[in-house]
Amino acid sequence: MASQSRAGQPALHGLEFGINEWLVDEQYERYLHDPGSVDRTWRELFASPIPAPRRETRNGATTAQESADDADDAAVKAVRVAALIEAYRVRGHLVADTDPITAARAAAHPELELTAFGLRDDDLQREFVVDGFSGQATMTLRDVLKALQESYCRTVGTEYMHIQSSQERRWIQQRIESPQPPPDVAEQLQILYRLGAAEAFETFLQTKYVGQKRYSLEGGESAIVLLDALLLRSIGHGVREAVIGMAHRGRLNVLANIIGKSYAEIFHEFEDAGDIRSVQGSGDVKYHLGAEGTYRALDGGMIAVCVVANPSHLELVGPVAQGVVRAKQDRAADGGEAFPVLPIAVHGDAAFAGQGVVFETLNMSQLPGYRTGGTVHIVINNQLGFTTSPANGRSSAYATDVARTVQAPIFHVNADDPEAVVRVARLAFDYRQAFHKDVVVDLICYRRHGHSEVDDPSITQPAMYDRIDARASVRKLYAEALVHRGDITERQVEGALRDYQGHLERAFTQTRARPVPASPMPVNSVNDVNATNHVSAQHVAASQAATAITEAAARQVIASQTAVPGGFTVHARVLPQLQRRTTMLDAGTIDWATAETLAIGSLLLDGVAVRLAGQDSRRGTFGQRHAVLTDRRTGAEHTPLSSLGPRAADFAPYDSMLSELGALAFEYGYSLARPDALVLWEAQFGDFANGAQAVIDEYIASSEQKWGQRSGVTLLLPHGLEGQGPDHSSGRIERFLQLCAQGNMTVAMPSLPGNYFHLLRQQALDERRRPLVVFTPKSMLRSKVATSGLTELTMGAFRAVIPDETADTARIRRVLVCSGKVFYDMDAHRRSADLSDTAIVRLERLYPFPTQELGAELARFPTGAEVRWVQEEPENQGAWSFVEPHVQRLAGRAVACVSRPQASSPAVGSARRHAGEQRDLVTSAVGHGRGSSGRP
Repeated sequence: MASQSRAGQPALHGLEFGINEWLVDEQYERYLHDPGSVDRTWRELFASPIPAPRRETRNGATTAQESADDADDAAVKAVRVAALIEAYRVRGHLVADTDPITAARAAAHPELELTAFGLRDDDLQREFVVDGFSGQATMTLRDVLKALQESYCRTVGTEYMHIQSSQERRWIQQRIESPQPPPDVAEQLQILYRLGAAEAFETFLQTKYVGQKRYSLEGGESAIVLLDALLLRSIGHGVREAVIGMAHRGRLNVLANIIGKSYAEIFHEFEDAGDIRSVQGSGDVKYHLGAEGTYRALDGGMIAVCVVANPSHLELVGPVAQGVVRAKQDRAADGGEAFPVLPIAVHGDAAFAGQGVVFETLNMSQLPGYRTGGTVHIVINNQLGFTTSPANGRSSAYATDVARTVQAPIFHVNADDPEAVVRVARLAFDYRQAFHKDVVVDLICYRRHGHSEVDDPSITQPAMYDRIDARASVRKLYAEALVHRGDITERQVEGALRDYQGHLERAFTQTRARPVPASPMPVNSVNDVNATNHVSAQHVAASQAATAITEAAARQVIASQTAVPGGFTVHARVLPQLQRRTTMLDAGTIDWATAETLAIGSLLLDGVAVRLAGQDSRRGTFGQRHAVLTDRRTGAEHTPLSSLGPRAADFAPYDSMLSELGALAFEYGYSLARPDALVLWEAQFGDFANGAQAVIDEYIASSEQKWGQRSGVTLLLPHGLEGQGPDHSSGRIERFLQLCAQGNMTVAMPSLPGNYFHLLRQQALDERRRPLVVFTPKSMLRSKVATSGLTELTMGAFRAVIPDETADTARIRRVLVCSGKVFYDMDAHRRSADLSDTAIVRLERLYPFPTQELGAELARFPTGAEVRWVQEEPENQGAWSFVEPHVQRLAGRAVACVSRPQASSPAVGSARRHAGEQRDLVTSAVGHGRGSSGRP
């Protein structure tokens, strides 16, 4: 840099920075972009030429030129001091004392040495212009170094210079570079109280329940202090509720000492003496459970707070909690409040670095459909996974480096300095409130026991655990420091500890004396433990709300499709599609997209909010939906269904990021907190749902059984074998059906737009919330035969089975039962071949299985008629393995399967080969041939 001239600026002759040249380059780039983003010293440097360095005369005499050179030398050194300050801001965290168990921290860093900036010890007493650093105009170099050490190299290491916003950087600088007043005695006692409660709880469990897993917080008790400080700061600062998503480590401690779950109830779970029919008795282990309660500050302040239930898939709860928060905030938005719910994500260090869903969740933080006003991320950094060290668990320097991708500030804090922990907690909260962005607190601590208290960590980390075993607890260290300073007495410390232990002992005695029932929770809460585990599938299926609408409502919804704002130019290829929706009502040819529009629009008129999210879902993967229109000329956006009038509920269609795992988890969480809304997640192709399989397995299919957690989330999965290859054909029906039991969800593959219409409305209006999985079409979206008339929407309801109304039952020799678009292929072949002896029955809902409806339809046909199940999918895939026993029992005879042969891949990649397979399949099913399974 020193020898170059950029953007017309004079060269910086003689200004060498050696290994810190990068720093000058960075400042110069910022100066060119925004002169106000750099300090005054840098601005003066870049705005003016730097003279050549002073040269001595032969005889050493002082001249006027030498005096000028001295002034020039002072200016150059002022720039070097500015560079030194900047270097500490960028690199100071590397030498901060943040690790409580490291024998010796790095005492220096080559890029922070005075000599790296051309400064010497004899410069220490010189005074320099520092442009407001540490609140001063000028300072000696010695004082500058002292202030830098205090701000950046004590027990807090701060990373924030990667943030592009100069406003945010200055905001952080002003707070961490200003002298910090020490906490008063009341604050110190509050910290000690929280540490004491946290430690006593863990010690008590270790003594009373030896060998039981609890994922102890010992070594990281300052996490309770951190959460306490966050929530205390939240009270009175525009936050009325907090939602915590966290993994196992410290969960029981948080439930007890932050949420307010009683010690007796937790001990009761350890006793394993609950009702085995209840959710908390048999649904899941105690360290997966969530709870809702009220945080009560020692000064009497209160705030609602909950911990979201989660499985052992470590970071999956992150986007779920974000969805819960967004739903609560969307509800509160009606009252004009901005981000009144605080999301707190508590992570483990190995999981934060190792789980890709962490980045997905971070990436959501500023997206329109997912913003929650900033999350405070707390990494309980044990410096160890189960047995895996950081050297084997991540490639980055810090576990938190992934957070730099969203320009989140990161505060690394030594957990054995609880006063620093409190300062950082307040700073993190204030940053979130000021900028509505994510912030990370890396709480560097240790894990006193093994991963789950039953393993011996010294087997794989002997040196680390020698240091841990020799270290006193943070409570003891802090108490000793307070006593040494004279703030409290040893007697007070011992008395407080006896109080904690006595309280725990009394709760333990009560638990052994009599059972304690689980605390009641409100129905439809995020953690609903009142739901029964024994839900009848038939009982769920029988519950149907009235789903028909009036013709007037239908016409009001369709009228919105072409009623665009004045001057709005609809794309020439989109306008005809919208106009056709108007003519469809009278023509009796309502297609799939129009039926969906009518379902959503009529729900909005009924006061039911609708949220739709997915990859390209606003337009629709197949260009069919057009929920949001884009002005052809200006790029402005218009949502037709948002113009149904002031009494209509909100419609929120969003294009998601390119994710399935995090995106579906978010929608699941949203559905938990918005049981009054229809929440739709659409996969770009049904195949892609396998990227979210953990959400489907751990939450959608089983959360009610495990936690009594009710969700009405709806999955729209485009499905159908149409020659598009293995990854654009199958939504993996078989996987969902394998997960079906106890009425846990609804799985449907409707073949008529009208049936899809009723299915969506039923899902939204049914009071009993269950997930819905819909296998939606692709080619059928514009099929001229796959249409419905208006009367199908204004009359009737969802039909789980569509009978063959064209069949002459007395002449039927073959009954084909199928789902989805294969019906139209078979029906076309039947008509062309004039096969009047074949009936085709459509199974529109696969689970809960429509036993009564299908049984009644099969009973219409002669007992000697052959019954076949027909599916496009290979025999080992699709619905066959699930429906076989049901259909066979209802038919009272053997049932053949007509399908593609068993295959490891869902579909072929050749369109020509697919077409041949499909012809053979249809001919085999409708004609007199044998099925591909080989059975007659």
